[in-house]
Amino acid sequence: MTGSDVLASLHPRLPSPLQEVRDTRFTRHGIRLLLKRDDLIHPELIGNKWRKLAPNLDAAAGRRIVTFGGAYSNHLRATAAAGRILGLPTTGVVRGQELADRPLNPSLARCAADGMRLHFVDRSTYRHKTDPETLAAILRAAGAEDAYVVPEGGSNAEAVRGCTSLGTELRGHADVVALACGTGGTLAGLTAGLAPTQRTLGIPVLKGGFLTADIQALQKQAFGGHRGAWSLDDRFHFGGYARTTPELDTFAEDFEQRHGLPVERLYVAKLLYGLVALAEEGSFAPGSTLAAVITGRP
Repeated sequence: MTGSDVLASLHPRLPSPLQEVRDTRFTRHGIRLLLKRDDLIHPELIGNKWRKLAPNLDAAAGRRIVTFGGAYSNHLRATAAAGRILGLPTTGVVRGQELADRPLNPSLARCAADGMRLHFVDRSTYRHKTDPETLAAILRAAGAEDAYVVPEGGSNAEAVRGCTSLGTELRGHADVVALACGTGGTLAGLTAGLAPTQRTLGIPVLKGGFLTADIQALQKQAFGGHRGAWSLDDRFHFGGYARTTPELDTFAEDFEQRHGLPVERLYVAKLLYGLVALAEEGSFAPGSTLAAVITGRP
C-alpha cells in the first residue's frame, strides 16, 4: 500500500480548517487567536493521530501493526480504527496485566470491536518495552514477531516527518504556534515545517520535565539534528497525564460557552488554559498572532 493509497482510503480533510476566535482575554493584550482545527481531519483518526499514523501505515506495507498504550489510549483507538478501515491486522499491547481479567472499558471495547487483538502485560514489563529483549519477548507472547511496531503515542521518525505538514499548513499564518504535548512527536515535526520566523510553544500534559530530551532525540532520528525554534512550558499539566482539576473543568466549560467549541480535557483544555495565563503574563508581543492546535475532541 502506497502513501497515496493510505490518503485515499482514509479521506482526510486537509488542510485542516483555521478558525479565528475573538476572546477578550487575548484581544485586550493585542493578540489575535486562531484555532488550527486538526480535530476535524477525520472522524476517527483525529488530529495528530492522523498525521502520525498515515506514514506508519504506509511503512507497514500490509503487515500486522503492533502498538502500545494504556487502558484509555486514544492512540490505540485510532490505530484500531485505521486497521478496520484499511483491512490491516492490529495488536494493542495494553499496560496492566490485571486488566486482562476485567470487563473491557469503553475505550478498549471499541478497539476490540474494530478488530484489534489486545495483549495485556504487567506494568514492570511495559516500562521496559523499548528494550530490544523485552520487546522481542512481548512480540513472541503476542504472536506478532513479524509485525511492524509503532511506539506508544505513535511518535517515531516516520510520524515526526508526517507532522511537518502541520507546520507547512501554518506557514505565514501565525507568529507563535502552540500545542499540548504528550510524547513530543507532533511538536518535533510541526516545528520543522514552520517558516524560520515562526516559533513553537509546547504545553506538556505529563509532569517530569523529560520531554525536551525526547523531542531532541526524535528530531535527530527524523532529520539528523535540531530543527526550528521551539520551547516548552511545564506549568500546566494539572497533576499529570489524564488528570484534571475543578479549576480546569470550569475553565473548559467557560471556553465552550464563549466559543461553541467542545474542549477535550486531557490535552486541549490544558493548552488553552496555559495560553490564557501566558497572555496575562505578557509572554506574547502585542500585535502578534497565536495559533493553537486543537489535536482532539471530547
